[in-house]
Amino acid sequence: MNKILLLVAFCFALNISSFGQTGKVFDNLSMKSEILKSERKFAIYLPPDYESSQRSYPVLYLLHGAGDDQTGWVQFGEVLRITDNAIKDGSATPMIIVMPDANTGTRGYFNHINGNWNYEDFFFNELMPYVEKTYRIKSEKRYRAVAGLSMGGGGSFMYALHHPELFSSACPLSAYIGPRNMEDFKRFGGNDLDKYSEDQIQSYIDNHNAISLVKNIPEDQKRAVKWFIDCGDDDFLYEGNSLIHIEMKKLEIPHEYRVRNGGHTWTYWRESLPVVLSFVSDTFHQN
Repeated sequence: MNKILLLVAFCFALNISSFGQTGKVFDNLSMKSEILKSERKFAIYLPPDYESSQRSYPVLYLLHGAGDDQTGWVQFGEVLRITDNAIKDGSATPMIIVMPDANTGTRGYFNHINGNWNYEDFFFNELMPYVEKTYRIKSEKRYRAVAGLSMGGGGSFMYALHHPELFSSACPLSAYIGPRNMEDFKRFGGNDLDKYSEDQIQSYIDNHNAISLVKNIPEDQKRAVKWFIDCGDDDFLYEGNSLIHIEMKKLEIPHEYRVRNGGHTWTYWRESLPVVLSFVSDTFHQN
């Protein structure tokens, strides 16, 4: 009888211990970048069972917006609480979340036309290989996703459209879809554009605008990435998100498009994150 009671007590204690496990966030990590000639910071979320297991995990690259850094999703997006809860209730699979800083020195996830800020090159050639070697991350396309808000939503569009062979899903939230015309580009492109011809600028726009890139997706690549696009009805970026939804519908590119009540706020994005985690988890599990 005593043995049975001890066994029950042990199982109960084990269950309590498992239930009480939480993930961990490290928000001041860094790596050296030869491309950007600087130390680049990033934050990482590790799931509750990371330290107690030996297995590898899927990865979500989660990109911040303009004005934030690698701590944005940690501090304001409450990534630890929301992801822990999603894993606990079974709506998300345990995953690693990588949150890089694209706002120190210069801002943005794109390569600049002047070649002085090749952040996209850094992301794919330095950051991704570094974190996927340092942490137990599954390296197949099926287990890799990208998401982000505002400027990071634009990064999500660009990265998945430029490299559909690397991402199984992409979730742009309240996204800046990239420069849509010459005037739009000049407004954000800096003061040295007189060095470039209109053809050079137009070529850059075509390669950094989500609508232009979507129009050029080959027929056999239209299902290469699973898309979840989400933008509030009061968001100042609603037009670009609406237009890319319309273009994807015209071209019969499968995607989920959601418009909810809200604006360009962390309140909106905190409500988006559980849906993103569920969406990418479904893609990780697909056959």
